[in-house]
Amino acid sequence: MAIRVMVVDDQAVVRAGFAAVVDAEPDLTVVAEAGDGATAVALAQQATPDVVLMDIRMPGMDGLTATRLITALQTSPKVLVLTTFDLDVYVYEALRAGSSGFMLKDALPEDVLSAIRVVAAGEGILAPTVTRRLIGQFARGAPLPPEISGQLAALTPREREVLLLIASGLTNAEIGVQLGVTTGTVKSHVNALLTKLQLRDRVQATILAYESGLIRPQGTVDTSTATPY
Repeated sequence: MAIRVMVVDDQAVVRAGFAAVVDAEPDLTVVAEAGDGATAVALAQQATPDVVLMDIRMPGMDGLTATRLITALQTSPKVLVLTTFDLDVYVYEALRAGSSGFMLKDALPEDVLSAIRVVAAGEGILAPTVTRRLIGQFARGAPLPPEISGQLAALTPREREVLLLIASGLTNAEIGVQLGVTTGTVKSHVNALLTKLQLRDRVQATILAYESGLIRPQGTVDTSTATPY
């Protein structure tokens, strides 16, 4: 079954270009297009896309607000933000709003298509050169709500260990090699910790790891709470 994609951009030419690239793939299909956030939210409820390619700066409702509303829908579409603005604050806010990834519009078409497939599969786009840097910059270690602290405490030692490795930017395969377990076992741990923490994907897990202080902005682990390897 083809992955259903909605393209959101206020520039008609850009929107049409992305739609044409996506529709040319046999496993992808464009089910809706929108030129502003409000229209995108309405169409997301009607067209039920699997993945939404979302611009940030648009007239009226911007992409950040639209992302918050779309990811809260019962159908839970994944949002992949595409923008020309390489500003850390936009990237971080997009991730906090519920986006599963962030890419610049000048990315190669094949990279965008690959990102759509990755996001549709439930993974996050965790480019170490962008995502981890800006999370470290903007996550300020504010006190966590009591329910989040309780959920972190409910993690097993191995699940906490996997969370730290996810936040370090490792793939499931790389985590498996480091821990000496199969990729399937890692996936089971990832699914379990995401469920316990009530998180959508690895991107959200990485943000939580930084904001909870498990990972320091400089990339070091808080050894007072981390499970030793």
